[in-house]
Amino acid sequence: MRITLDLTKTLEENAQRFFEAAKKARKKAKGAEKTIAEWEQKLATEETTQGPAPKRVRRKKAWYEKFRWCFASDGTLLVGGRDASSNEALIKKHAEKGDLVFHTDMAGSPFVLVKGKQPTAEALREAAQFCASFGRAWKNGLASLEVFHVAPEQVTKEANTGEFLGKGAFVIRGKTTYYKARIAVAVGLDREGRVMSGPPAAVSAHCERVVEVFQGNQKTSDVAKELQRRLGGGEIDDFVAALPAGGCKLK
Repeated sequence: MRITLDLTKTLEENAQRFFEAAKKARKKAKGAEKTIAEWEQKLATEETTQGPAPKRVRRKKAWYEKFRWCFASDGTLLVGGRDASSNEALIKKHAEKGDLVFHTDMAGSPFVLVKGKQPTAEALREAAQFCASFGRAWKNGLASLEVFHVAPEQVTKEANTGEFLGKGAFVIRGKTTYYKARIAVAVGLDREGRVMSGPPAAVSAHCERVVEVFQGNQKTSDVAKELQRRLGGGEIDDFVAALPAGGCKLK
């Protein structure tokens, strides 16, 4: 420790100066200790009367929330891939007998599963729109796209002779049923507070407040923040995940 002496004073006077300074420091330390003790007591009293701060309970997500998803107007679950890996997982792990598989002839389109035994005609049209709107057609600025559906057993990884199938690619064999689907996406919060995105009619059937999203070039994070503000809830990350890839905007 370095000590600075005042050479104009005697040794005894310097010692007295250090003694007085030490006494003041001890007094300040005692005051600080008293203040800390008072605040600790106050906090303990508040916790006793009000109870501990509530812990945020993390909601357990359903299996389909790892993918793109929404419910059709009739309540049928629609689940779509986000990329090649999730397309692969969706078809291999979750496609079951009785489901329908939607896809397009355009590269970069998602596979969409219709998880319902007797979907209505409206649900099938919404599934086609869901499939068309979350693929490359959105990024390319198309207004509509042809979409087809087949049974899960018509989708195979067995390539034709001389062909190679990469991750997320499948061969479709047999009869296909085509739809002309309009490109359109809306976002809302469902009755459980989850961010749902999909065909406007489907989202409107399950969400009280709905915002339609359009093809554009606004920053995805900015659009997500504005959606959160307009809808009054939801997590930013969930809004970002719900938006189509390739740029969007709001009106």
